[in-house]
Amino acid sequence: MWDIRLEQEGDGDAVEALVDRGFGPGRFAKTAYRLREGVAPDRRLSLVAIGKEGALLGSVRFWPVAIGGRRSLLLGPLAVEPALRGKGIGINLMQQGIERARSLGYDSIILVGDEPYYARVGFAKLKPGQIRLPGPVDDNRILGLALKDGALDSLSGDVKRAQIDINVSAQSAPLG
Repeated sequence: MWDIRLEQEGDGDAVEALVDRGFGPGRFAKTAYRLREGVAPDRRLSLVAIGKEGALLGSVRFWPVAIGGRRSLLLGPLAVEPALRGKGIGINLMQQGIERARSLGYDSIILVGDEPYYARVGFAKLKPGQIRLPGPVDDNRILGLALKDGALDSLSGDVKRAQIDINVSAQSAPLG
């Protein structure tokens, strides 16, 4: 079992090590990383899964983006300890992050990933060319999730980095 809580200051190195194990150093060349450069994730949505012995088992972050002037989020990276994949940790992290994002008033979430996996929490392929990322990406891997009715129907344009103007301290209590 595990608990999910907000990422804390001291979690950064463990999160980066986990992401390294899952994706390797080549991840920095991916288009999604262009949208993360120089921007902080929304700390209210940076979640970690912690095992009963205190070990970091998984992590997810959500990054603010603007798409055609609309407020959205970019999900990722989602990382789970390789030996524990398939146990529901990643799905649970996403579900809690999605609900928190909805309560914070975001319109939608996008990501670049495998539809069969992310469809389990409601993501679906966007129409080819509906949104444009700042670099090469396979249109079949661009997925979206509406947090408000009709949000994906009107979503179109260039995806750009966005800043959030918040100063939220991470909490250590489980989000449950």
